[in-house]
Amino acid sequence: MDSPVLARVFRQLFRHHPSCRAHRNLAALSFCIQHGRRQPRRHMASSPRQTVTRGAKPKPKPNESDWQQRTELFSLDMADQYHDYPMVTADDLRRTRSRPRQVKMLMRDFIEDSLYNPHYGYFSKQVVIFSPGEPFDFNSIPNEPSFHAQVGQRYTEFEDKLDAITHDDTRQLWHTPTELFRPYYGEAIARYLMSNYIMSGYPYHDLIIYEMGAGRGTLMLNILDYIRDMEPDIYHRTQYRIIEISPQLADMQANQLLSSAASKGHASKVEIINKSIFDWDVRVPSPCFFLGMEVFDNFAHDAIRYDLNTEQPLQGMVLIDDNGDFHEFYEPELDPVAARYLRVRNAATNGRYPVPYSSSRIIRQLKQARPFAPNLSDPEYIPTRLMQFFDILERYFPAHRLLTSDFHTLPDAVRGMNSPVVQTRYQRRMVPVSTPLVHQGYFDILFPTDFRVMESVYRAITGKLTRVMTHEEYFRDWAYLDDTETRSGENPLLSWYKNASVMVTI
Repeated sequence: MDSPVLARVFRQLFRHHPSCRAHRNLAALSFCIQHGRRQPRRHMASSPRQTVTRGAKPKPKPNESDWQQRTELFSLDMADQYHDYPMVTADDLRRTRSRPRQVKMLMRDFIEDSLYNPHYGYFSKQVVIFSPGEPFDFNSIPNEPSFHAQVGQRYTEFEDKLDAITHDDTRQLWHTPTELFRPYYGEAIARYLMSNYIMSGYPYHDLIIYEMGAGRGTLMLNILDYIRDMEPDIYHRTQYRIIEISPQLADMQANQLLSSAASKGHASKVEIINKSIFDWDVRVPSPCFFLGMEVFDNFAHDAIRYDLNTEQPLQGMVLIDDNGDFHEFYEPELDPVAARYLRVRNAATNGRYPVPYSSSRIIRQLKQARPFAPNLSDPEYIPTRLMQFFDILERYFPAHRLLTSDFHTLPDAVRGMNSPVVQTRYQRRMVPVSTPLVHQGYFDILFPTDFRVMESVYRAITGKLTRVMTHEEYFRDWAYLDDTETRSGENPLLSWYKNASVMVTI
């Protein structure tokens, strides 16, 4: 399967995609996916117009900052359009109902707009979160393959029910460990919270919990159920606040809270705040716990390439032309956010962090001597939004303790360092593509987290100490493992999510 072809095919399918018109292209799309039919595509290929040395500022000449990566045989010079098109941000595009054209923006703004635009963003309109129904009875399941089969069966049943209401070949459906291991996953989180609260806050402060990106609200209910049942005195002093950017998911969480007599009892404990964490402007001086489970992976990143002669970083820009096609440019002038991240990372790690090029100048020169060799390094995707989240914690939640879990590596990622997986679902199959420059709103774009580096950045910004452990190590400490053990002795709670890590404030 040719991922670049799929990216082009999906873009053609969704370019003018009101849902009522989607199905007229499904037969052609299915044929392209099965047979890998190539579509004409545009290649970015023009040399920079000026060589910039380390620390030197480019001389002001027309279009001097219009850098396109020289990567392929054929070129399409978009320098004039790049010079003429206005610069926009994801915040600017929140007010627009249609996908932009004839504009340029930073890569992080393009990704943020693709995922979170309130009118066409992936999390605003496309996402359906899988719920397996009744919790799995792990003790009656023969082994892990049987558990995997049961998950697949419940996936099919769940989507069959949705299709009975509205059939959708492009439904974006995904699951979380909270849902798969309900309620035991949430109970392990609750044990950690109660233990640390009793040691550090009780009885002088209430137990205040913030959760960012709460999905269906299942983790909230599992935590509150456990605290109510096991520590009623602490439950009376518990406040749970969800910060949710998606109106659709905020409504789902509110409905989940009121869906049964048991959960209705939590209503007075819960506040759902429908806003982006990056719009937060209220100082919370009280000690609190801040949960972020599988949310770092969808924070927008900037793309950085390095001049292979000077090692100077250049920042990725996205140009959207009048046809809705995308073109990458790289600017030698970094914007303040990306420049600050590079400074903070360098200081926090004492200059010890990976880079997407060889440290040997000779090796780089040999590679550049090859025909049609690129003039810049592979891209590095830097977590500028994650740094800004740490700023929010430091500024508005000074007494917080962070508990977060996310992926430290991901399969099928696009080319580059710390690069994302870009994927969509078609006819109940996950289809990865080879570029983040895809039709906004129809593709999940998720990044791995380099916890070694980000732990140092978090410490530098907040001044707090942390511990990083594997997903398995955390749940060995805090879960009742007998609850999720199969008859064979295998434990999916420990063996699944091997590519995830947990970071906690200590």
